[in-house]
Amino acid sequence: MIRCFGIRWTFHPLFVFVMLASAATGYIRELAVLFTIVIVHELGHVMAMRAFGWRVREIRLLPFGGAAETEEAGSVPAAEEAVVAAAGPLQNVWMGTAALLCTRFEGIDPGWAIYIAHANAIIALFNLLPIQPLDGGRLLSAWMTARMPYQSALKWSVRIGLALSLAMVAVACIPLFGGVQLNLLLVGLFLLASNWRMMRDIPYLFMRFLVRREADSARDRAKGTLALPIVVQPACRVGDILRLFRKGRYHLVYVLGEGGRIEGVVPEERVIGTYFCSGGQNRAVSELFG
Repeated sequence: MIRCFGIRWTFHPLFVFVMLASAATGYIRELAVLFTIVIVHELGHVMAMRAFGWRVREIRLLPFGGAAETEEAGSVPAAEEAVVAAAGPLQNVWMGTAALLCTRFEGIDPGWAIYIAHANAIIALFNLLPIQPLDGGRLLSAWMTARMPYQSALKWSVRIGLALSLAMVAVACIPLFGGVQLNLLLVGLFLLASNWRMMRDIPYLFMRFLVRREADSARDRAKGTLALPIVVQPACRVGDILRLFRKGRYHLVYVLGEGGRIEGVVPEERVIGTYFCSGGQNRAVSELFG
């Protein structure tokens, strides 16, 4: 573990394995290039996070990028998440382009420059796969959370990640592609385990999302915001209403009775507060204004 730019940087065992394997086989220069590319890739994420005022606790380095732990996880706008996710691959774009331009200068080994450009292209394209915790998975999650309830976006993001991770493991084991591809198999297994763990943690992630909404709601009300209405029946349970909440939007819950008559309007703070009370998630919304 090292500390740089006020952030704790740690190395995932898979990253260490790739580094040691490269050193053992004599690919010292390739090792230095890989390490530099990954660091610059992650610095792109860090700069974007800092620009939005995010508080970054830790960066965990992987052979193809890294995973950041932030205080704002689950509470920032989807647009910010998308920009932060894209900031990493964009570093690979300029590094790869610069390497290709260097082939035009004398004194620079064009083969080596092309290798650097190729390495950047592979890391960028791999990171754009729509699998958590890759940048493509984060972009997919940001797109989903902007268009559907937060809990549904979490579930679908993980399901897609699990399916694609399983496909990667299968491809790595198919003899048609030259026997077992150990590197691809290890990465596929890592991504599969990451998405399995995320699926298991969805209740915790959703709970954290709800806990942080109180401060976000107060901020939105202070500056003025458009409310996104949620229309339910009086018997609808509080827990079911919360599953309709979307990130980055303030909600007013309209309770409609027979004939579409409005029986009451409940702000989201009251719904969340009731949820955290004993047995609150099973209470009917009509009890909140009765």
